[in-house]
Amino acid sequence: MPEFRLTQISDTHLARRLTTLTENFHRVSEHIEATRPDLVVNTGDLAFDAPTHPDDLEFARTLHAALPVPCRHLPGNHDIGDNPTAVGPVPTHPTTEQRLKTFRSVIGEDRWRFEEAGWCFIGLNSLVMNTGLDSEAEQFDWLASRLAHVNGKPVALFVHKPLFLNTPGDPELAESAIRYVPEPARRRLIDMLGKVDLRLVASGHVHQRRDFTFRRVRHVWAPSAGFVISDAQQELIGIKQTGLVEYRFAPDSFEVRYVTAKGQVDIDLDSLLKR
Repeated sequence: MPEFRLTQISDTHLARRLTTLTENFHRVSEHIEATRPDLVVNTGDLAFDAPTHPDDLEFARTLHAALPVPCRHLPGNHDIGDNPTAVGPVPTHPTTEQRLKTFRSVIGEDRWRFEEAGWCFIGLNSLVMNTGLDSEAEQFDWLASRLAHVNGKPVALFVHKPLFLNTPGDPELAESAIRYVPEPARRRLIDMLGKVDLRLVASGHVHQRRDFTFRRVRHVWAPSAGFVISDAQQELIGIKQTGLVEYRFAPDSFEVRYVTAKGQVDIDLDSLLKR
């Protein structure tokens, strides 16, 4: 395939009880129906809060299964729990093997690799990193084996959490530690990826659109497809706007386009929490 079109959605936060978020997902679905990419990737937080409302994940599965093109998924912290950090409090709902098992049984694989248009695409579960769970070690072993067979192809990495704010050496502060892949797992991951031709890191989680390049690697933060977070709750880093990201991959190059689906609304989290 000389060109591969991929649409990234993220942070859909679906729940049967939150109909405004469902409406935003329907608008995204209609856009995907009209544009027909080769693949859709949801980079996590499919569900609004699966650790406390298990049905949220099943509801998210139903809506994603109705998409008109193939879809791959990665878990977010609202799907399987959050990972611990070197600083800051222990997560209220930590990632567990049982929650990961549930995600796999309801949604499917939590990591993947495939090749298209001369590229190697890798999706990783960033929520098992730094947990000490068996699944963390298994994923690092799996990644090492897959990277060993990239054979010089450019690599596009998809994860829920961004790797860092600006540089790998950013200090891990308590107020933002849960926002990025935590140390020391972050360093181990970056070291492994340094052995291949990494060109793109596509993530979600922050609910802000952001796009920057660090040492030839382009970092794309997808906006939430569901809602935005007010400045009172979260500092402004990028652009707070719901939407999705469209990619066109060709051998040795790629293009990025940010889109808000027709009828998609910038729902504010504050208004959701008041319901």
